[in-house]
Amino acid sequence: MYSISLGDDGAELSPLEPWQAEEFLAHIDRGREFIGQHNGLPDIVTDLASSRAFLQAYADRTATDTGRIHGIRTSGTLVGAVIFRRWEIEQGTAEAGCWLEPAAVGKGLVTRAVRTIIDWAVEERGIHRVEWWVSAENTPSIAVARRLGMTKEGVLRESYLYRGKRHDQEIWSVLAPDWRAGRQAAAADR
Repeated sequence: MYSISLGDDGAELSPLEPWQAEEFLAHIDRGREFIGQHNGLPDIVTDLASSRAFLQAYADRTATDTGRIHGIRTSGTLVGAVIFRRWEIEQGTAEAGCWLEPAAVGKGLVTRAVRTIIDWAVEERGIHRVEWWVSAENTPSIAVARRLGMTKEGVLRESYLYRGKRHDQEIWSVLAPDWRAGRQAAAADR
């Protein structure tokens, strides 16, 4: 299997596939409460069968070119993931998402991983617009959107019912020309 380095700290990004269901379940179990604060995944992935089914659904999305999932690993251990939850190649749009277990928080892993998949989406696949939908209460995820140079486009008030409570969702995005300009500016600053 291939992996992409996320920096000098040994962190890597690599595809997640159904045969890794046991490892994926162990990762979710380590972060179940933390991940579940803003993400319904721990309510879906509860045992080996549901873990395999979740990864199979993304394998099917990969096969039909409608989504992707990649794991974030540190020292060989799966600690998080980034996804293209929605991938509409004909429209040139995608929606990225992520999660981490608690031990991996605060190391810039999500920002680096999402930057990697957005680069690929824009430069290799011709995606024009990448969206980031986030609970208005999820300040770490909003900080990622800001670090990636995304623009906040609006708030869908009380649009998401999660665990019995209505949440506002913020929609952030970056367009391919803005993404490229931001990457060029960052390269010029080095």
